[in-house]
Amino acid sequence: MVTGEITTIPAARVQTTELTAADLGALRDAAHTLERSTLVGRLSSLAGRPLEMIGRNLPVQAQEAVGRATELAMNAALRAALTTMPTTRRFRIRGLDTAAAMTSGALGGALGLITLPIELPVSTVLMLRTIADSARENGEDLSDPETRLACLEVFALGSRVETEDLASGGYFAVRAALAKSITQAAKVAAAHGLADKSAPALVRFMAQIASRFGVVVSQKVAAGAVPILGAIGGAAVNAAFLEHFRSIARAHFTIRRLERAYGAEGVRTAYQAALSGPAA
Repeated sequence: MVTGEITTIPAARVQTTELTAADLGALRDAAHTLERSTLVGRLSSLAGRPLEMIGRNLPVQAQEAVGRATELAMNAALRAALTTMPTTRRFRIRGLDTAAAMTSGALGGALGLITLPIELPVSTVLMLRTIADSARENGEDLSDPETRLACLEVFALGSRVETEDLASGGYFAVRAALAKSITQAAKVAAAHGLADKSAPALVRFMAQIASRFGVVVSQKVAAGAVPILGAIGGAAVNAAFLEHFRSIARAHFTIRRLERAYGAEGVRTAYQAALSGPAA
């Protein structure tokens, strides 16, 4: 186990073979976010008590509604990623996406599952916009289809559950599971754009994302059935949902930025060491 501050980490592809102190701090924060932050944990903080069982035993009708809404949300996100995602930063009113997500969440909280197929795609596209901002802030080129699909990848990376271990559900394990699909999907998107959204590579990639994202959607839906969270309201739950994926996006694109600077192998070594120490 590593104790104390990490001082020297070998890296690749750059003349400087050590991560700077600032980059080590950023990597450490990112690692702790990616491996230890879950939606249930965020909702537990909102409620002021642990909510470990949330979302595990939804009624069949609710599970079916979540499945349909998740499929609609992923289709909306894919369309947005391939067609309407701006490649340059535009003027945005700070907090506007959060306010919009809270409004849609309030509607969902008032009317229940019947609104989920409408509310979830709206929330998901709003989240995608904030994810794209994080990508852009970390030097990503949003005109590159691979980068746009990396934005969608955040929905899988942010869908960890407490029972997953690092070998099967950790950040690098999920990225490895998606790597082949995202490469193939990016080639299709680069060549044909939205016209080929039903191409097997894109379908396979989005199915992998949806299978994980549906888990946290179930947790979000179940949160409304928890008395203390029900009293807080759907707006607050949606705001927590948005902020969870925003934090995952910041961490994910921080790691990608560091990989471009230092090489994947050196960053992964530093990442594993960072998990042994406290968050910065």
